[in-house]
Amino acid sequence: MIVTINKDDEVLNFDINKIADDTKKQEATVIVQKVGNLQVVIEALDFASRTHRANLEQLLEGCDEAKIEAESTEETSEDS
Repeated sequence: MIVTINKDDEVLNFDINKIADDTKKQEATVIVQKVGNLQVVIEALDFASRTHRANLEQLLEGCDEAKIEAESTEETSEDS
């Protein structure tokens, strides 16, 4: 399994299968799997968030009675 690490000024490539120490190889594999799982969760949460925002926007567009004017920053700071 090839892993690419992007640093500030260089790109490093590693082949996890070539790690001599079996413990390190297993740990690297587990970490890669965890990172992959987290990336899937991040993408799912982003999709869910965008969907809920769109649904809320659609719902609120039909509620003219709830629409209010945005307060200016001057009014807000004077009240403080």
